[in-house]
Amino acid sequence: MKLKWRTDFDKQVIVENFDKRGWIKSQNADDWNIFWATKESVRTIFNPDTGHRLGEAQLLNHFPNHYELTRKDLMSKNIKRFRKDLEKENNPLAEKDDSGNYKHLDVIPVTFILPGDYTIFVEEFRHNPNSTWIMKPSGKSQGYGIFLVSKLNQLKKWSTSSKLPFQSPTFKENYVISRYVDNPLLVGGKKFDLRIYVLVTCFKPLRVYLYKHGFTRFCNEKYTASDAELDNMYVHLTNVAIQKHADAYNDKHGGKWDINNLRLYLEMTRGKEKTDKCFNDMQNAIYVALKSVQSVMINDKHCFELYGFDVLIDSNLKPWLIEVNGSPSLTTTTEGDRKLKMELLQDTFAIVVPQDWGSHESKYGANTYTGKSCGNFNLIIDEGTQEDRKKPGLKKGMLPPLWK
Repeated sequence: MKLKWRTDFDKQVIVENFDKRGWIKSQNADDWNIFWATKESVRTIFNPDTGHRLGEAQLLNHFPNHYELTRKDLMSKNIKRFRKDLEKENNPLAEKDDSGNYKHLDVIPVTFILPGDYTIFVEEFRHNPNSTWIMKPSGKSQGYGIFLVSKLNQLKKWSTSSKLPFQSPTFKENYVISRYVDNPLLVGGKKFDLRIYVLVTCFKPLRVYLYKHGFTRFCNEKYTASDAELDNMYVHLTNVAIQKHADAYNDKHGGKWDINNLRLYLEMTRGKEKTDKCFNDMQNAIYVALKSVQSVMINDKHCFELYGFDVLIDSNLKPWLIEVNGSPSLTTTTEGDRKLKMELLQDTFAIVVPQDWGSHESKYGANTYTGKSCGNFNLIIDEGTQEDRKKPGLKKGMLPPLWK
């Protein structure tokens, strides 16, 4: 079966993967089998005013309301709601420690959404006046519009209103403000975060694959928590879009490390037991985030999602989920980057369009692959299996590590 492809992106790794599979480029905007689309195209496709419906043999790389997880404000809102729901159910996963923190669900830093939460944010700030916070536009990426805050008057100056912060007509979108993780784990004195790739082929029931390879992204300048360097984004933000402009940027390795190299480093410096727990906790954070949107996500069988989870590890080896990208960058800045992303898409297409896809009507959709692994992907959550359904509560999400 010769499939027809379409994409909004002029990215070599996408087109090469289509060509390698013998698929044909569509010459008609509506005549395609698989569409690697922008969020704007997805919005148009699912706009009820257009009356458009996906055909039986069509696949799309986003769920209709993917933004429930990938917008920073909605991710925070959904995780908070999920935690409250579990508390009401007396679910053991909502257990808290003596300090009132969740033992299993404390996966994101304390976060408020502005302007709506401004009053309670101020109250929290005054309880911890020496803390640093990080401010981000809810719908932007690549480090755009981010800045750090250590004093309330910094917010008041930033807001263009002289009376009530954030009530100005020029304030057009929500921002999130989160407690800054000021004790990040450092390697060579530099801060880093992790990009972890996660493929979801179905939300109801949840079916999730974790990619073995991802990468760490390093800052170019050594970390300091000094107020004098709060505006120095080469110290605080790991985004390649920012770091590539630093004088010390190395375009051979792009300031990146393979996740498996990080794991080896941690095993040597912190021990295997602590390292295993850290990586297990990362997997738990992924699970909590996906479960938090399961009830609100529109589960269309024609859709799949390749997420880029961004995780920061603190000096106690506790991972914090920073954000989830619905369109992780497929730009390749190094040869290693190109190899990783070529294989990532190759394995993604092998799962959503397996060899027997379309062999008969029941084989259409993004969730027809039945294997537990494919290339570098391993199945970590499968709520559709009889075995998984028998497990009580949410403990089925606490799976053994598959990173090895």
